[in-house]
Amino acid sequence: MPLSHDEVVHGKGSLVDKMPGDDWQRHANVRLLLGWQWAQPGKKLLFMGCEVAQATEWQHESDVPRHHDDPRTSPHADDMVRWVAALNEMYRTHPALHAGDCDHRGFEWLIGNDYKASVCAFLRHDPAGQAPPVLVVANFTPVVREGYLVGVPIGGTWRALCSSDDVAFGGSGVVDGELLASDDPLHGQSSRLTLRLAPLAITFFTPSAPEMPEPTSKGTSV
Repeated sequence: MPLSHDEVVHGKGSLVDKMPGDDWQRHANVRLLLGWQWAQPGKKLLFMGCEVAQATEWQHESDVPRHHDDPRTSPHADDMVRWVAALNEMYRTHPALHAGDCDHRGFEWLIGNDYKASVCAFLRHDPAGQAPPVLVVANFTPVVREGYLVGVPIGGTWRALCSSDDVAFGGSGVVDGELLASDDPLHGQSSRLTLRLAPLAITFFTPSAPEMPEPTSKGTSV
């Protein structure tokens, strides 16, 4: 899952520079992109400068800008550094995000065709069934979506692990804390969550005190 130097050199601009919208939307889009990368199966590669939201494209004869007095440094550099650190910590501590990278049971689509709302949702699983699943929901539009329904495999309480819209990362703060899943089947799952989706954001959820289901062959490879 690489975002290599080829993406940010030879006149292509930085990741931030590529994004549409105003300054806030451009940085929100980069946070969403990096969260999407971390959520997918596959090992990650992020090229130097992307983790600090470098404002200009990478120059091989220069150092990566890391100081606020450097014009190539985004004013949101610290926010992006905190976001990448949070993604790394979550990836390390939740096996569902990495244990099934090479196993089709490690990934399961929930919503992949909602082109009207531009929302995608999927589950990451630990194929061994030893760790709880992680639900990933991404809203690719700059509007808040209220009452969005997503199926989940376990009832009870779910909590947000991490959201790119958290104010700690420069977001607007539309972040769900704990949510109670209803016992109404949806998307091939036994229960459902009603979510408030943050704008241009990706959010990761996991059950608070899950009763682990038996491992199955269920899942959709990518």
